[in-house]
Amino acid sequence: MADKKIGIITHFFDKISVGIIKLDGKLKVGDKVRIQGGKTNFEQEISEIQLEHESIPEGKKGQEVGVKVNEKVREGDGVYLLE
Repeated sequence: MADKKIGIITHFFDKISVGIIKLDGKLKVGDKVRIQGGKTNFEQEISEIQLEHESIPEGKKGQEVGVKVNEKVREGDGVYLLE
């Protein structure tokens, strides 16, 4: 089953290990995602989503949200929802 691309990384904050995702679909706390790019490929569960420094239960298409990431991510990396 193909994973569904739900966004792209637009920024990474190294010190706090937060990736900014421009969403093309919905992303909820508890979702499992794969972040994949030229040098990036790992899976993790989303523990928190922030929009303008406020925690939200889910991000929607068109929003740019921040998520805590387990590894370094890079601009242009794809974010895929695991089925």
